[in-house]
Amino acid sequence: MRATRGERRGGVVAGPELPELIVDGPKPKHAQLREILRRLAEQELSPGSPIPSERDLAERYGVSRMTVRAAVGQLVTDGLLTRSKGRGTFTARRRVDAQLYLESFTDDMHRRGMVPATEVLTSTEGVPPENVATALDLAAAEPAHRLVRLRRADGVPLAIERGWYNRRVVPDLGAHDLSGSLYSLFADVYGVQLDNARQTVWAEGADAETARLLDVRRGSPLLSFRRISSSAGRPVEHMTSWYRGDLYQVTMQLDRTNPGAGPNSAKGGTR
Repeated sequence: MRATRGERRGGVVAGPELPELIVDGPKPKHAQLREILRRLAEQELSPGSPIPSERDLAERYGVSRMTVRAAVGQLVTDGLLTRSKGRGTFTARRRVDAQLYLESFTDDMHRRGMVPATEVLTSTEGVPPENVATALDLAAAEPAHRLVRLRRADGVPLAIERGWYNRRVVPDLGAHDLSGSLYSLFADVYGVQLDNARQTVWAEGADAETARLLDVRRGSPLLSFRRISSSAGRPVEHMTSWYRGDLYQVTMQLDRTNPGAGPNSAKGGTR
């Protein structure tokens, strides 16, 4: 028997099509329900769509709320579903898969067929912390340009960027529109092409302010990137960005380049 869209069972609107039935047998009921919901999330619903409530699922399949929680909880752990307090459970948005090379956020999103948008939160000048001044090769108390931006992809908050920029290389930065690609701006206005960067990646929980800006709960997992970028040997940018861990992931190609580093040669190294 098929539960079609809009059909009622016991007064409950079925909603999305869920054709399977749960039966007694060797396979636990929570595992059967988990596979039904997995197919629903992967094949029928678009990212960000709600799934039926615990009560609806329990009534529809004749199982306990505990069984429903076990099935849904595993799919949340697997990253296929996401819970929103007070709103319900939704199919998770697909993660943006980043390759580690020097490219602007704007160009990266365009390449993926996504619409980037940037909100400039802070654009000012000030004296940076000592470690930033050292990285940018600034003199003591020499000011730099401070820029904080919220980056969105297809309207969804994805990242916060907080950066410092060397005024000797890119002067009067605040006089320009900073809501697009900075790297294109550097090249077109200043003739500065960033050609080298050192980047560090780590994980941390969102603080209260970052969580508010990214529309996530405080403590939610973030991927953090600190990048120091240069042009022709001149340091230009010291920028730290925080990306939502539920929407962003990093893929790296690993090859052995040191022939003496282990039993596998550089030509035949493993990944």
